[in-house]
Amino acid sequence: MTHSKRGRVIAGNWKMFKTQAETRAFFAAFNPLVAGVTDCDIVIAPPSINIPAAVEATKGTHITISAQNIYWEKEGAFTGEISAGMVAEAGCRYVIIGHSERRHILNESSDLVSKKTHTIYSGGLIVIHCVGETLEQRDFKQTLNVIRSQLSELQRKIITDPSRLVIAYEPVWAIGTGRNATDQQAQEVHAFIRQTLGQMWNPDFASRVRIQYGGSLKPENAKGLLSQPDVDGGLIGGASLKADSFLAIVNAAASLT
Repeated sequence: MTHSKRGRVIAGNWKMFKTQAETRAFFAAFNPLVAGVTDCDIVIAPPSINIPAAVEATKGTHITISAQNIYWEKEGAFTGEISAGMVAEAGCRYVIIGHSERRHILNESSDLVSKKTHTIYSGGLIVIHCVGETLEQRDFKQTLNVIRSQLSELQRKIITDPSRLVIAYEPVWAIGTGRNATDQQAQEVHAFIRQTLGQMWNPDFASRVRIQYGGSLKPENAKGLLSQPDVDGGLIGGASLKADSFLAIVNAAASLT
């Protein structure tokens, strides 16, 4: 299956940036710039407190809003957490889960990531499930083992619709460092991810899952990375905070569709 059948998805992960006023200002500038883009899914994940402002600012556009994280229980005494139901009601259609910053800075275990992933999927949302190796793991040639282990957090019995599963490959050594995987390195891991999904489900299912690259993807390297056969989009950090740089990546994806 080709990119055009799977469709491309470019997602901006704002992490802990932007106030509500800055969120509204971003969309005021960005929305008109992508009004004509219909062949590439555009997703923005603001901090949870800004989700309502982002949903309001993107009404009537092709832009979709994502949450950056949820907790796996429906409700309860979990101070500081939000549920999948809450973000869905607020207007989100996607949730990012298993991001390396949550795995490594906030020490989220594989078991916790797995529970969150299945809660998101079961709640009717689209999962962006992040996988990726550290520099030490890459240097010790453990990349594929790490990826395989993180993909095993997904349960075949629960996840049955490939259109609601997005995998984001984010080499930890390339996030915010300015270093990025070469086109060939990215394609190699993306092909391995698709092959592994094919073994976990079946090749047809795997051919329908969109796999994003997420390690210092920026306007300068977007076209090369996005033209790889198994790279179906990007999970963008810093370059998604400015309308012009995010637009350049969206345009690179749209031009290849």
